[in-house]
Amino acid sequence: MTDTQRALLMAVCLIGATQGAQATEPVRQTLVDIENYRPLIADHRAFRVGDVLTVYVSEATRAKSQAATDASSQLALGASLSSPSTDYSAKAGLSGSNGAGAQTTRSGELRTQISVQVVDARPDGTLAVEGAQTLLVNRERQHIRLRGLVRPQDIAADNTVWSHRIANAEIELDGVGDVSASQRQSLIYRTLKWLRLL
Repeated sequence: MTDTQRALLMAVCLIGATQGAQATEPVRQTLVDIENYRPLIADHRAFRVGDVLTVYVSEATRAKSQAATDASSQLALGASLSSPSTDYSAKAGLSGSNGAGAQTTRSGELRTQISVQVVDARPDGTLAVEGAQTLLVNRERQHIRLRGLVRPQDIAADNTVWSHRIANAEIELDGVGDVSASQRQSLIYRTLKWLRLL
């Protein structure tokens, strides 16, 4: 066996030994999900898609509009004629006034808590959240829906945020049931109002 053959045989043996060592290397396993793991001392505020956030809804709106109009006009005419034996006089007058006033007031208030879920995490760190809640009390169903944008710095340490800190907030409250039905105007009333009879 020549030196070249001997060197070639040794190289083949080394490659085989290396592959055998790699094949028998144990696969490391862990019970912890490394991608989703959060230590106990870590910040547990929502920051990624799928995280849940609690929103304190405290909204109060009040609007008032008032207008008044007052106009008046007066016209008076007088004529007199006198003679040595008789005096004649005539007077005519015209007056008018117009006054009008209108006032409208609207107010609303909503206080509740709702949990929402992060549906999108934007490159600038802003979180798009969305959530809904349905309550059924005495056959009266109330449905609350909220969506908007939240800045991470507005989220408190207990993973809550106030509704007035949500940008582009859309808060909807719908009710279906006996109470809501009693607030609806009858068809006859709406027809007469449409015809300007009421």
